[in-house]
Amino acid sequence: MKQEPKFKSSDWALILGASSGFGGATAVELAKAGMSIFGVHLDRAGTMPIVQQIIKDIKHHGSQAAFFNINAADPIKQDEVLDEIAEQFSKETGSTVRVLVHSLAFGTLKRFIGKTAEECVSKAQMEMTLDVMAHSLVYWTQGLMTRNLMKKGGRIFAMTSSGGHTAIPYYGAVSAAKAALESHIRQLAVELGPLGITANAIMAGVTDTPALRKIPGNQEMLHVAKSKNPGGRLTTPEDVAKSIALLCDENASWISGGVIGADGGEDIVSYVGQKPGS
Repeated sequence: MKQEPKFKSSDWALILGASSGFGGATAVELAKAGMSIFGVHLDRAGTMPIVQQIIKDIKHHGSQAAFFNINAADPIKQDEVLDEIAEQFSKETGSTVRVLVHSLAFGTLKRFIGKTAEECVSKAQMEMTLDVMAHSLVYWTQGLMTRNLMKKGGRIFAMTSSGGHTAIPYYGAVSAAKAALESHIRQLAVELGPLGITANAIMAGVTDTPALRKIPGNQEMLHVAKSKNPGGRLTTPEDVAKSIALLCDENASWISGGVIGADGGEDIVSYVGQKPGS
């Protein structure tokens, strides 16, 4: 027997970073649950077939899909997308942005300290990383709220990682962004709580995504994560997407302001090279 969708087609998810990894998997998972999807992504011609496949998968589940190929950190483009959503909703009674997912992975992977200035992260690179990977969450949320696009029952999720509280080579600027992102989530949870809107950071385990492959030493990171994860495998984008879908349920309305692990227990294991449970 086919399961009835949990959400209505007038419930929309706005996913920032919808073309791959966690964002793409979450778009498909929420579409499977009945939500319609607004996807924001930045892709060139070479990766557009992946985007088209995600859109096809969303529609396969009977959901609507509207994707915008823009720089999500550009305030002008952001306003254009939100205005377009507001105009669409003005013609559709009952439509709302039920979920906002922030899954933007575009930052500088350089050391803080190097032998030359060129080897060090610059002021512009640091500011760009934090603006895209952290501060943009606040600006998109502001845009939704000032246009009355998200109402009671809304859910906000931001993708963080263990880098928000640990040090990883070349990951300093991104670590700072993840820590700031978690702080923004706490503040949003406090300010939006009276409106019945929750905000949570989702801490995924190490996952083999296009973003991770850009980090120097990524193969060693994958090996270590797999060797210490109690589940004996890496986290997948689908694992994380299913966790987000669970937290969209109306019964999760009292879960807010937290950093929620979707990593199979990976982050709590400190040993390396020893099989879990041995």
